[in-house]
Amino acid sequence: MTSTHPQAGARESGEREEVRFASGDTECAAWHYPGTNGACVVMAGGFAVPKEPATDLFAKRFHDAGFSVLAFDYRGVGKSGGQPRLVLPVKKQLADWEAAIAFAAALPEVDPARIALWAFSMSGGHVIRVAARGPRVAAVIAQTPNVGGPAAVLSAAGHQKPLAMLRFTGRGTADAVGALLGRRPLLVPLAGEPGTVAMLTTPDVGDGPRALDPDGRHPEWRQMVAARSALRLLFYRPGRDTSRVRSPLLVLTCDEDRTAPPGPAVDAARRAPYAELVRMPGRHYAPFMEMHEQALDVELSFLRRHLLGHAGGGPGAAPAPPA
Repeated sequence: MTSTHPQAGARESGEREEVRFASGDTECAAWHYPGTNGACVVMAGGFAVPKEPATDLFAKRFHDAGFSVLAFDYRGVGKSGGQPRLVLPVKKQLADWEAAIAFAAALPEVDPARIALWAFSMSGGHVIRVAARGPRVAAVIAQTPNVGGPAAVLSAAGHQKPLAMLRFTGRGTADAVGALLGRRPLLVPLAGEPGTVAMLTTPDVGDGPRALDPDGRHPEWRQMVAARSALRLLFYRPGRDTSRVRSPLLVLTCDEDRTAPPGPAVDAARRAPYAELVRMPGRHYAPFMEMHEQALDVELSFLRRHLLGHAGGGPGAAPAPPA
């Protein structure tokens, strides 16, 4: 059974409390922001990014608008349990989403029929797959999602040097073999300059620390990931699942994004039965930076329409009828 364990001293300014819920053989850590309107937004960070730098900026504003929020760390990331650290199999991350949704549905102030998912980058692809195959959710927001496909692979390859790409592949292969022998993970940086061995070397990936942690308040964020996990993502294509998403789906893309190129996400949105596509200027992290207010307005409008049933979104509003 999923359970909550508020941590001593973990309540912050009356807005949120730290809770934990079971996933697999361990527990995920999460921030719970109790809301007032009966609806809940479940959130997680991009690949290997803890919940605080990844979700704080949006979670606070959703909560200010009356929504409950459950923002969680994947197993092996942040304050969640799980060993080895920073080894992030997609299958387990999808299971963490399902566990988080079940936990959110049991929160005392939440209507289980009014739960939305929010994620960006690689996790923006995860929420599409979760909605396509798993529990019914009322709405899904995929912000600058990496939905896979040849365009994403070509973009990544086009901003890396051949020798570094070979070294990265070798490190990922060695890490995968080492895992079979019980060795510690071989880590690579999440971001780097072309020519370095890193998960991504696209022009906008370096904006991450400035967008997610501009004040350096999260020194515990290890901006690394196991090489085996990064290598496997080359073959991950959640965009193919959009035709099976029966919930309203908001896909927000940025036209100059080179980390998650907009083309595949636009195509994926067009295949979804109930998708809304919003295109904005800027690079991958623009919704956290210069386009933040615009992105927030779009997302709050979407949440109010599909979780509260009207544009105003005040407390006590009725849920929208099912699609």
